[in-house]
Amino acid sequence: MALIKLKKGFDLNLKGRITQEGVIDESKSPTYAIVPDDFVGVVPRMEKKPGEHVAAGEALYHDKNDEKIKVTSPVSGTVADVVRGDRRKILAVVVEPDGNGDSKSFDPRSNPKELLLESGLWAMMRQRPYDIVPSTDVRPRDIFITAFDSAPLAPSLKVVLGEDEKYLPAAVNALSTLTDGMVYLGCPANYSFDDTGAEINTIVGPHPAGNVGVQIANVKPVNKGEVVWTLDVVTAARFGKLLETAKMDYSTIVAVTGSGVTDPAYVKATMGCSMSSLLAGRLVDDEKPKRIIAGNVLTGVKESLEGYLHAPYRHVTVINEINKKDEFMGWASLSPKKFSIYRDFTSWIFGGRHQQVDLDAKLNGGERAIVMSGEYDKMLPMDIYAEFLVKAIIAFDIDKMEQLGIYEVAPEDFALAEYADTSKLELQRIVREGLDKMRAEMC
Repeated sequence: MALIKLKKGFDLNLKGRITQEGVIDESKSPTYAIVPDDFVGVVPRMEKKPGEHVAAGEALYHDKNDEKIKVTSPVSGTVADVVRGDRRKILAVVVEPDGNGDSKSFDPRSNPKELLLESGLWAMMRQRPYDIVPSTDVRPRDIFITAFDSAPLAPSLKVVLGEDEKYLPAAVNALSTLTDGMVYLGCPANYSFDDTGAEINTIVGPHPAGNVGVQIANVKPVNKGEVVWTLDVVTAARFGKLLETAKMDYSTIVAVTGSGVTDPAYVKATMGCSMSSLLAGRLVDDEKPKRIIAGNVLTGVKESLEGYLHAPYRHVTVINEINKKDEFMGWASLSPKKFSIYRDFTSWIFGGRHQQVDLDAKLNGGERAIVMSGEYDKMLPMDIYAEFLVKAIIAFDIDKMEQLGIYEVAPEDFALAEYADTSKLELQRIVREGLDKMRAEMC
């Protein structure tokens, strides 16, 4: 077991953290949905039409460019709708459950790769470079599993994993047949595993220590021409359970958190459930507009009560849209209640950087030129020049992008830097667009 200590980064301590023990059962969701945008790199081509029956574990659609990659239904029921947007882009596939528990059976004796593809678990993995669903014709150098999430208000993956931890050895053993290298497992200091067969690395440090990309960069970085696969420990255990039971388990435990929630708690749910079923009776009734986020405040997706839980299906955050529309002196205020990760306000004198804060969705400014050097580097514990990489992406200078580490990064790695950025640049969008352009150019 290796110990890796990280100093760069920052733990954003928000109000709305889960303090109670136990897991609450969710209200039954009237519909469930799969959102294709959650599976980057997959272009959906429908296998089921509206009105057709689908069993849990049966494919709803496959990748237009590789029919072997499938995304499956989390419940048994009827395909109620295929929601489309501009240029007929599929935004969501909605399934209305029938409650009969019809579930597809899989053959656990089949090749692990085929089992991952057929069950839809393949689409829940990612590959570096490009941070996309892995290509089926490339054998990875290594496979990295992360066992914790360090994002603000993120759930403990130990709680989400629960008793399914016992399936990890079977998953690691199967995954090890898909690579000539190692299967690495990144763990926090307070979470140890029994013998899983993986190479365990203990990661100590502030967010983004839980990001699998940060773990890769500090264990065995990705170089040009190399491919690694990544997944979280919950997905790995789900694969192990499939190997031993021949059935896909689509149940999950979701952390419902944030200052906009009355009692933050872990809620037992099913992948793709509706936000209304998760948040029913849990929103603070103070007449302030709420921002519902599928995921955490740094990387999550803005949703509505009519929306659905997005992959990786384990976190919902609710905060206020704007606490105070007009503030006296604004950014120039000397109020000790104002929060900043820098020493811009007097709150740091009273330990404000480490106290729970109630932040809203207000941007506090607009996009401007990059004038503060070194901000990104303080928030990204990777051996890259983040600021220069962002500039190279904006200019689409392929040679510099390669030299500065484009193959190592994913948008989530820049999420904290985006929050801390004085220039208010949309770094995650910039990195995503850069990766997509790079893939189109190189592949």
